[in-house]
Amino acid sequence: MPDSGYVHSLFSSIAERYVLANHVLSLGMDILWRLRVLECISEWKPVHLLDVATGTGDLALSIKREFPEIDVVGTDFCESMLQIARRRGLEQTICADAMQLPFKDGSFDVLTVAFGLRNMENYAAALREFRRVLSPGGHLLILDFSMPQGIVLEAYRLYLHRILPLMAGWLTSRKGAYAYLGRSIEQFPREGKMFQLLRSTGYSNPISLSLCGGIAVIYTAEQSCKSTRPSLRVG
Repeated sequence: MPDSGYVHSLFSSIAERYVLANHVLSLGMDILWRLRVLECISEWKPVHLLDVATGTGDLALSIKREFPEIDVVGTDFCESMLQIARRRGLEQTICADAMQLPFKDGSFDVLTVAFGLRNMENYAAALREFRRVLSPGGHLLILDFSMPQGIVLEAYRLYLHRILPLMAGWLTSRKGAYAYLGRSIEQFPREGKMFQLLRSTGYSNPISLSLCGGIAVIYTAEQSCKSTRPSLRVG
């Protein structure tokens, strides 16, 4: 799993070019993927939503624009990212470690994490912390990269490990950040293992939605009513 200090240093170094790089390197598909997230949220009709690893605020801002009635809070452990999110109009931001969130138990109806869980040092610990701040029956949504299957797999690996780092190096002057991206995607749990991880950390009804042939995946699950640990953290 990723080292948190290394990840923090990488994302701090590319904060100013992060939004542009994401749009260019995904060929604009990240925008379409976030639209699918909005479709999920529209079905749940939350009042309070937490966007963990909000970064420069792409997803949180999309949610707020589409659903102005939702109270949206964005957290990230990288203050330089949050500064950009605030400049872009995200009003409620908190610099916080995703595995030690400064909120009471059951504070949110929905928790989203887009392209963030993969960068966390302990997936299970993060998922348990997400579950803690979700209300009983609340929804978790994970949007992240994955690996496609079939004949496109090797072509995608070529793009991921060879072409993308070169393009990213030109856009951000930090080729290493996107070399790390390829490694992290290869190591991230896929459908069966992700379902197992979600169930073992206190979630029920896990569902996956494959995007663009498996290049990205949306996972959703519900906070089960049975508590996995008696913790109450007050913000």
